[in-house]
Amino acid sequence: MTTRRDFIKTAGLATAAALTPMDQVLAMLKKENKLGIQLFSLPKLLSEDFLDGIKLLQSLGYKELELYGPFPFSAESNLKSWAEAGKMLGFSGSGYFGRTAKEVKKILDDHGLSTPGTHTDLDTLENHIDKLGEAAAFMGHQYVTLPAIPDDRRKTLDDYKRMAETFNKIGASAQKNGVKFGYHNHGYGIKPWENDIVPLEILLEGTDPDLVFFEMDIFWTTCGGADPIEYLTKYPNRYKMLHLKDMTEKKEFAGDGGSLNEWMPMFPLMASAGDGVLDLVGIVNKAKEVGVEHFFVEQDMVANPEVALDRSAKYLYPKL
Repeated sequence: MTTRRDFIKTAGLATAAALTPMDQVLAMLKKENKLGIQLFSLPKLLSEDFLDGIKLLQSLGYKELELYGPFPFSAESNLKSWAEAGKMLGFSGSGYFGRTAKEVKKILDDHGLSTPGTHTDLDTLENHIDKLGEAAAFMGHQYVTLPAIPDDRRKTLDDYKRMAETFNKIGASAQKNGVKFGYHNHGYGIKPWENDIVPLEILLEGTDPDLVFFEMDIFWTTCGGADPIEYLTKYPNRYKMLHLKDMTEKKEFAGDGGSLNEWMPMFPLMASAGDGVLDLVGIVNKAKEVGVEHFFVEQDMVANPEVALDRSAKYLYPKL
């Protein structure tokens, strides 16, 4: 019996047009050879043994890493808040995980890995972009991305309008420092507020496309009540990165998704790619069509990462 994998291997990438939609996506990812992962998927393992964690990711077929802060150069406010969060989460590693940038870069180079992007905090982006730019140049980051807007700066529509202005300023500063600024959405701000205005769309429409880029998390976008494909279609060339994970069943926040109480019930719904109900084939195809450059698996602090991340890698990037 000829399996799908056998067929792709025999047919070769040149005949991708004759394959099923799923096979075309798999062949595309294989050809580009750059399946990525956000390191917040396995922070505890990396905190305990960074080198072993990197070896695991290499063995699973991951090629691109997206880091997360804080870093030694990050704003003091973020270093303090992370120290407190680490006590609650049960791990303290972030950034370079206790190593120097030079040591981390060598480890990644030795294992054939690159890091086109990193997550960082708003204080660092606003006040330490020069240091962030220097680190990005050394590590090879193309994008520096804000993973979340602080609660106290997204309470009203006017807050979102001010944040769009802030994003434009950060984007201009980032450009001067040799990097691109991106914003990663969670699920809040996606449902309409008063007068049917969607806060996320204030950010998308109120920012300069040449200065501000976006990273879509398809899971949290769905939790917010939106269709990832519709957003990719409506805002072509704005999204440059995607966070990929699956969802065991489609559910939305009861409210706007702006509080921890609304987020927590959603975490058990996260699944490895291919183990859920999201249209990953359609999402990835549309993303490629509208200019997405990097695809990062992210399964936030997943249990048994060696199993869960392997399942995502094998689904998205089979070793043909």
